[in-house]
Amino acid sequence: MDIKQIVKTQKEYFADQHTKDFSKRKKLLKNLLSELLKREKEIVDALYADFKKSEYESVMTETSIVISELKRTIKKLKVWAKPQAVMPVVLNFPSTSKIYKEPYGNVLVISPWNYPYQLALVPLIGAIAAGNTVVLKPSELTPNTSKITKEILESVFNKELVTVVEGGVETATKLLAQRWDYIFFTGSVNVGKIVATAAAKYLTPVTLELGGKSPCIVDDTANIKLAARRIVWGKFINGGQTCIAPDYLLIHTSVKDRFVNCFKAEITKAYGENPEKSTDFPRIINQRNFERLSLMLENENFLVGGNTNKEDNYISPTLIDEPSLDSEVMKGEIFGPIFPVISYETENDLHKIMSKYDKPLALYVFTGKNSFAKKIISIYSFGGGTINDTTVHFANHHMPFGGVGESGIGSYHGKQTFDIFCHKKGITKRYNWLDIPVRYAPYKGKLKTLKTFMRLFS
Repeated sequence: MDIKQIVKTQKEYFADQHTKDFSKRKKLLKNLLSELLKREKEIVDALYADFKKSEYESVMTETSIVISELKRTIKKLKVWAKPQAVMPVVLNFPSTSKIYKEPYGNVLVISPWNYPYQLALVPLIGAIAAGNTVVLKPSELTPNTSKITKEILESVFNKELVTVVEGGVETATKLLAQRWDYIFFTGSVNVGKIVATAAAKYLTPVTLELGGKSPCIVDDTANIKLAARRIVWGKFINGGQTCIAPDYLLIHTSVKDRFVNCFKAEITKAYGENPEKSTDFPRIINQRNFERLSLMLENENFLVGGNTNKEDNYISPTLIDEPSLDSEVMKGEIFGPIFPVISYETENDLHKIMSKYDKPLALYVFTGKNSFAKKIISIYSFGGGTINDTTVHFANHHMPFGGVGESGIGSYHGKQTFDIFCHKKGITKRYNWLDIPVRYAPYKGKLKTLKTFMRLFS
């Protein structure tokens, strides 16, 4: 596949104004919705084939999210795309001002393997809705999902508008060497830095959805049983391979034992006595990640789990007891079903631990004290989070989703997915029936009037 030719063809297609037709965009999105609904079972089957993701989880975290985002975009597109009138300034009197939503042009979307369907389709929907052309690079680690995604998109869009380019690191490198008008990347911090470096060469704007070590705090006033249930769900959904999963637990010493007992019970309730036999517990995506996670288990004390099966890339839901902050499991984002438990007594203890890490993508705090929750939220910088639950802030399309610092650049979801793929072009229209002469040369004798006018009406 000639990547340079793909980019050239799409740029020419965009330059010829083919993507600007609003009714055409909406019709294509409706066609996409019809195709996605028709082939939902095939998508679910592909996700299971890639890493044994259950149908329930696939519908909850992948297909339903995409369908909801698509329906919302179709319904709201006319309003989102309409030029937005803003208040003119007195200095430009008489005038009107509007913000026009203009597509960037040729967009590159690089999607990850952990939610290979949702995190490919949602940004693509926003980019097409905004009037861009798109090259999508799905993950090579989920070949079945990538294949069905490619088939669906090729059945709906012509290649000048949407092209799916499959391949590994070499393909991604070739794609990043091209000049794009916008790049949307979801993945690891390390690869995010590579993407940012490539984009900087051409001053290409980017959205980077990355990750980090997202802390989960449980204080002594929390509802321990409910907290355990909600953390088990948020931590182990998708086999722990979620960028906003709680990465490590900070538990008040006084409630640690009770929490661990409840946590064990909730794991059994969710996945049975042997989670390896559960149809609801996914596998690690591949051998390399299995081995990476297995290293984190070496020389640690387990409160729960610690079991592995190399033949099936299985790692059980695992609680590690009081690991050293210098241990393998505490060095970087875990991205698997391993959960370190670290006890604390004072807020100063929390600060010493959390300040060791870069700004995370998420933070969770379980407490019965509003004052404590507000304090944690105000002190620490992170992408987004939830009080007394985990990961559910992601589900609210009215809120931005994105990181800060090393956990990402930019945010999306709902209307903001459309907005990030638009340049906001401000236009002022002046009228001719009045023209105040103070701005024109010669300036002699006008300075006092200018100062008064500009400072009075600024």
